[in-house]
Order: sequence, then C-alpha cells, then structure tokens
Amino acid sequence: MARFNYVALDSRGQEATGLVEATSTNDAIGRLRQAGYFPTSVYEEAVARSDSKAARRQTAKIARATKPRAKTGIVLFQRTKVKPKILMIFTRQLATLIDSGLPLLRSLTVLAKQERDKVLKNTINKLSDSVQSGNTFSDPPALHPRIFNNLYVNMVKAGEIGCDDNGSGHPGFSPCLHCAEVRSDLSRHAW
Repeated sequence: MARFNYVALDSRGQEATGLVEATSTNDAIGRLRQAGYFPTSVYEEAVARSDSKAARRQTAKIARATKPRAKTGIVLFQRTKVKPKILMIFTRQLATLIDSGLPLLRSLTVLAKQERDKVLKNTINKLSDSVQSGNTFSDPPALHPRIFNNLYVNMVKAGEIGCDDNGSGHPGFSPCLHCAEVRSDLSRHAW
C-alpha cells in the first residue's frame, strides 16, 4: 500500500494534515471521508530512491505545492470588482453555512479559505476582521461599494433587523440572493 499525505478540514472546519495508507488516491480520499474529514489536498508520498530523477521531481513538486508563494512584481491595475455570479455563489454558500448552524465568523473564515477570486477573498477577510472586532455584519459591506451595492447592503440590514429574537435565521441573505439572481438575469438579457 502507498502512503498519502493529506490536508483536510474536520467537522469543525479546522485544517488537519497527516498521512494515510491506501491503494490509490481515490481510496485515500474515501478513507478520509469515512473518518469525518473533508480532504482538500491528497498526494502520494515519494518512496522512490532519493537519487532518481523522478523522485527529485516529485519531491520538488510537493514542496512547491505546500509552501506559500511570495508576491513578485508590482501590479499597476488591480481588478476591484467581483462578477455578480461569484457574489451570488458566495451569498448562497454563506446562507447555507449559517442555516446549518455554523456561526457567522466561522462561516466567513471557511469561505475565505475556499475562495479562488482574490478580490472577494480579501474582501471576505476584511468582513471577517470587522465582525470579529464587534461590528454587525451589515456595516462592513458598505465599506466596499464596488463589490456590494446599496441594495445588497440594505437587504442585509433589513435581514438583521428582521431576524428572530432568539437569533435564528440568517441576516437577510434570501432577499440578497433574489436580488443577485434578478440582477444576473437582467444583465444577461441586456443589449
């Protein structure tokens, strides 16, 4: 059996790394899922001789995949907007996480880790920091008008006001989803 290194999220959303023995990558993923993990990266451990060219190449590939990349160069024109479809997906995922019982701050952290869009990832991190410092969730989106328009911000505010007294429900994400879907449909059918 081969040995596989993995990076996975546990049921609380915490990142875990380790080693699992399995016959294939798919088998390793299956074993991790049975153990209650959500694998994000699974790769075979290099077992060939260290002086072989293939082993050195595999080791270098693993090292590149696991080490953080440094920023290089100066970016003159950085994109500051997020596509409506990506914002709609983020909103839907956030609403789903909150509906499943995950706290808002933890939901934002999980979504920030998963997000591929750099602009939205940075914005989610800023939202998370603001919520962690004590602000309500409707305050930080107003600071990013190029991503969250006034309608989105006001829908979230209305949702916060309209939440149940016991805190159940999510802060206005259903109206935001509807708004984002209508806006997406309108932009598709525009001239």
